[in-house]
Amino acid sequence: MRQLLRYALVGIGSNVAGFLAYLAITGLGVGPKLAMSCLYVAGASASFFGNRAWTFSHKGSVHASAVRFAMAHVLGYLLNLSILVLFVDHLGYPHQLVQAVAIVVVAFFLFALFRAFVFAPGRERERR
Repeated sequence: MRQLLRYALVGIGSNVAGFLAYLAITGLGVGPKLAMSCLYVAGASASFFGNRAWTFSHKGSVHASAVRFAMAHVLGYLLNLSILVLFVDHLGYPHQLVQAVAIVVVAFFLFALFRAFVFAPGRERERR
């Protein structure tokens, strides 16, 4: 439960800033999928060290956990993109609402991957 709370605190700050940037960028005429794609990379990069050190207290290899983190985020990105394509392009929902919901869905998805795969307790034995 403590990990989930810490993950939420790290995520709230980065996701609120990212969503406001998303609204600003799409307000300037950039398409929702392009805006999300650019901001996704920036947000994922910024969250690695906070989640590794503070949320999960991971002591294993930085390089190995960074590779797994990137793999998890590729899946998270594809999930986010799929949600936008389905609900905006095919079902016609407003992209602002869909992206707000997608942030929450992807956050829970990534927490599960981080806990079980990226920063799993057994991973501390890796070479640093």
